[in-house]
Amino acid sequence: MTDVVVLDAEVQGRRVDIEVVGERIAAVVPARPGARRSAPVAVEASGGAAVPGLHDHHIHLLALAAARSSVPAGPPALRTAGELVTALRAAHATLPPGAWLRATGYHESVAGDIDGAWLDAAVADRPVRVQHRSGAAWILNGAAATATGLQRGPAGVERDGQGRATGRLFRGDDWLRRHAPAVAVDLDAVGTELASYGVTAVTDATPMTIGTDADLLAAASLPVGVVLTGGPALPVAAGAGLERGPVKLLPADHALPALADLVAGMAAARHQGRAVAVHCVTRAGLVLALAAWEEVGTVAGDRIEHGAVIPLDLVGRIRELDLTVVTQPGFVAERGDDYLADVDREDQPDLWRCGSLLAAGVAVGAGTDAPFGSPDPWAAIAAAVDRRTPAGHVLGAGERVGATAALELFLAPLSRPGGAPRRIEAGARADLCVLDRPLSGALVAPSCRHVVATVVGGRVSYRA
Repeated sequence: MTDVVVLDAEVQGRRVDIEVVGERIAAVVPARPGARRSAPVAVEASGGAAVPGLHDHHIHLLALAAARSSVPAGPPALRTAGELVTALRAAHATLPPGAWLRATGYHESVAGDIDGAWLDAAVADRPVRVQHRSGAAWILNGAAATATGLQRGPAGVERDGQGRATGRLFRGDDWLRRHAPAVAVDLDAVGTELASYGVTAVTDATPMTIGTDADLLAAASLPVGVVLTGGPALPVAAGAGLERGPVKLLPADHALPALADLVAGMAAARHQGRAVAVHCVTRAGLVLALAAWEEVGTVAGDRIEHGAVIPLDLVGRIRELDLTVVTQPGFVAERGDDYLADVDREDQPDLWRCGSLLAAGVAVGAGTDAPFGSPDPWAAIAAAVDRRTPAGHVLGAGERVGATAALELFLAPLSRPGGAPRRIEAGARADLCVLDRPLSGALVAPSCRHVVATVVGGRVSYRA
């Protein structure tokens, strides 16, 4: 017996009913408007499109959940130093004594390169930590630095000329998690939000090394499928039940490792029988990663994460190495004006490439990088099409792609971002996103507002 039926949906230009049994599509048959169908659950599409559920190929689930309980510390919520001080002090006034104040999304356009002393001038009598919007750095005030023992902290602690910690900590998430109070996370709320966008599965690209973090994700009843990357030191047994993707390697942007160290990280992943996903947001970082791949060799599933800066003369090398680029076109719409102001003009055409990579035959998938970007993939789809900054300027007109190609950045299997988009057909897993209008109309102005239902593994996880 059919468990779920999606009635009168547009699929590849045809009006069909989609019959689901268990986790699979049992049949796709011509629609019969008005006919009675026997199924416990019916979703009425009324001619709206059904597409495969969207796959976010790069997201950070625990950080996204934690950000929901944090103070916004940067654009678009805050844009001036005064606004940041006001927000921190307002949050300080609502917290019980001794509780930590956590803020996220900071950018230098708000108040420059803030440090612990700057935060002490805003709030001194409780521990405060502020995360940079890149996710690469935290800034701790004096109380937080004392509570964590930052002066004796890891290599990522910035120090002044006298060797004293300034309060800035680079790539120290795991260390900070061990030395600061745990943050309450509501993964159920995150899952509900992702389902409302038509997302049915994600790749968590966090280079986590703590097994309990992976176990937390595995234990959550998320309405989306999860593939876990994890760092090289993540225990093999952690996150039991979750599929493992490539090992995430995170060369520090502020202090790139030696080539031999990155080669060793890739070799360790190969010993686990796994591909690697290498964080690359600078020109130098990309050159280093490509040199390491040329020494170690590539395997199916190896991928460049972000590819924020890809010089045109390196595109051919990426194609020759058969690497996939998992990019975030949404950053053009979110941060494009900052790029235009801060990035050298000659480097701006190299930012967040998409169209030129596809034209060169490079496999390209997309993610949101949430919470460091918006978790809404439809906003990223729109950005890939128009490449407009918040102020309306065009950044990289030659990198634009058509709306269908932009959508397909989110339709490939999690195991093959940039591969052929999945299809709605008998035997396929029943992961569906149902829209309120035909696909051609929805792609005129891509928006999550068009999503009316999401089906994950044969279960309706969202209805508008």
